[in-house]
Amino acid sequence: MREIKRTVESIADTDATILLRGESGVGKDLVARAIHAASQRHQGPFIKVNCAAIPHGLLESELFGHEKGAFTGAHRRRFGQFEYANNGTIYLDEIAELPLTLQPKLLHVLQDFTFARVGGHAMVSVDARVIAATNRDLESALARGDFREDLYYRLNAVEILIPPLRQRKEEIPLLAARFLELFNRQYGRDRKLSQETSQRLLEHHWPGNVRELENVMRRMVVLSTEQVFDSRVADRSNHAPPAARTPISTDGLREVARNGAREAERKALAEVLERSNWNRAEAARVLKVSYKTLLNKIAECGLKPPPRQP
Repeated sequence: MREIKRTVESIADTDATILLRGESGVGKDLVARAIHAASQRHQGPFIKVNCAAIPHGLLESELFGHEKGAFTGAHRRRFGQFEYANNGTIYLDEIAELPLTLQPKLLHVLQDFTFARVGGHAMVSVDARVIAATNRDLESALARGDFREDLYYRLNAVEILIPPLRQRKEEIPLLAARFLELFNRQYGRDRKLSQETSQRLLEHHWPGNVRELENVMRRMVVLSTEQVFDSRVADRSNHAPPAARTPISTDGLREVARNGAREAERKALAEVLERSNWNRAEAARVLKVSYKTLLNKIAECGLKPPPRQP
């Protein structure tokens, strides 16, 4: 992380396009904001666009704007995020989710920072620094033809790889103390960590990285108990309990197959919903089903969104 800090300080005052890579939750947003804050554009806007959270049909208009009458519902001219980022930084998160049809236009914009709004002909010029981020394997996407090679090299002028939390465990006590202080102040509590829980924090694998640690500390403070970590995190992820002996099934082979398929479907649905933070539109897109079908499947499987945090 010190090396990343030195890289940020070295490139901040340039306009080089930067590609941030790393697992979900490692802190790519934080690095992007640090680059902007250390740059000569720090007084300008910092505009974040999550390419995975916007429907593909609306993404071009979101990025580049549209003219009145460009499509049904376009009742007035609308500026895109690139225009709002003028004299500042635009942060394209989840860039691997950018539709293949839109990639040539982004490549053109990165070359000369001029573009036409959807439905328009007049060229718009902007002065913005581009930072992109992904948790996907772009090289595999290149091999599959899902991502343009020329766009990959244009975005990858400077690459910063942010390691997962499990590879920098010496930071866990510092981060935990910081989050504990923050949430104690936010919720008016005075929680402290026992030595045993601190040790378990170090032993945990942290598949959700810093974001998972932040959420664990928040729950500890809000619920005023360390059992949150013990029961819901550590035992679930670090060491799977030994499988219990199950009774011999008396169902026929077809029924066994149907039950297995239902359980696999429920597990996949729950995993995608959790990854998308229960964004149902995004989950439907990932699973390649209609929104209505997704809602029916959620009801059939008895899945419910997690309770909102106070």
